[in-house]
Amino acid sequence: MQFRQKALSKLQSPEELDLPVRFARPQGRLVLAVTVVVMAAASFWAVTGTVSAKQSAPGVLTRAEGSYTLQSPVSGQVTEVLAEEGRIVSPGTPLLTVRTDQGDRPVRAVAGGRVRTMAARTGSVVTTGAEVATLERVRGPEDPLVAVLYVPAGSGPAIPVGAPVDLSVQSAPRQRFGVLRGRVQAVGRVPQTETQLRGFLGDRRLAEQFYRLGDPVAVLVHLERSTTTRSGYAWSSTDGPPYTLDSPTPVTGSVHLAAQRPVDWLLP
Repeated sequence: MQFRQKALSKLQSPEELDLPVRFARPQGRLVLAVTVVVMAAASFWAVTGTVSAKQSAPGVLTRAEGSYTLQSPVSGQVTEVLAEEGRIVSPGTPLLTVRTDQGDRPVRAVAGGRVRTMAARTGSVVTTGAEVATLERVRGPEDPLVAVLYVPAGSGPAIPVGAPVDLSVQSAPRQRFGVLRGRVQAVGRVPQTETQLRGFLGDRRLAEQFYRLGDPVAVLVHLERSTTTRSGYAWSSTDGPPYTLDSPTPVTGSVHLAAQRPVDWLLP
């Protein structure tokens, strides 16, 4: 009953049209002003500002032409190992001798290069197709190292040729020696098969590791040279590690992608 009387009293009272209407309190005006300023600043930054991004990828230090695994063309017992690891040989050089039913047979290098590893030992028995050695395709000891990174196929088109690359070398702790400097020299156009990876790396384990990334694309990185470091390459630190680098050495690369305006992410 009390509520009904208040309602009737409200209907009978004048509408007070002569009184000013308050649309917002002073605190509300301040919040609105701040919001407008922030949105204007964000819009200006979205159009004029830039954001840099990086693509991280695993890889390896190796030679530009890669390595290959030498397989024995015959079965038998190894009677003599003719080449030591680290030696540079020419095509056709005998690396070991295998005694077969038809007599002693040499196993020769298919292509010239540096003997990286000798899997066969004197007295061991090998079968046809067994891996007996791994050779790097080099012309001489002065051939420079390169880094080869492997990225998912979908990430390849975003990597520009000439982009700077920071390489963390597994054998040189980053906290102490910094990163190795390089630039993207080439980006593969098609994904690599596991057979192609093995054919280039000459290492089954590395090939399986990179193939697990799923349709990996190779990114060739040229290493910046330096005459002031022991390794012969440029580092983010003053002198880098006090020893030379060899292949294959695992690395993790961070590719600096092209800077983009934030507005480009919003517009098609």
